[in-house]
Amino acid sequence: MSFKKTLTLAAAATAIAFSGSVLADSHGGDDHADYADKALFIVTSDSLQTQGMAMILANAMREQGTTPHILLCDAAGELAIDGYESETELGPRGVKPEGLMQMMMGEGAGVDVCAIYLPNSDYDEDNLRDGVGVATPGAMAEMMRDPKIPVFSF
Repeated sequence: MSFKKTLTLAAAATAIAFSGSVLADSHGGDDHADYADKALFIVTSDSLQTQGMAMILANAMREQGTTPHILLCDAAGELAIDGYESETELGPRGVKPEGLMQMMMGEGAGVDVCAIYLPNSDYDEDNLRDGVGVATPGAMAEMMRDPKIPVFSF
């Protein structure tokens, strides 16, 4: 191998090692305690499986120490309506998205409908399940802008 190629490879390896240490430092190194304590899940899909997977992943993150906040928009807003029940249960454990959502709410997860959901539906705040709020654009934008809060969209 030529001296020039060796020098180029050494420079590339140094750059990769440096960028890795910068990323580790920006996330607190090995201590991820303050990095992964919140997550925002934006759910819009009307698909039962998509809604279910969003809730399953949010719950798995909750079990690992993350506090999920769930924003329900468009067709997924139905999950927030008191008395709403999905038509079928999801295998293999026979769960429903709204059941998982309510269980997580009991464990500290926040749930809101989008600010424009109620005015563009047949529902009002009285129709929401206990504990479900109405999101404000400013508060949601603040969460979305926070680099410590990952945002997942379903």
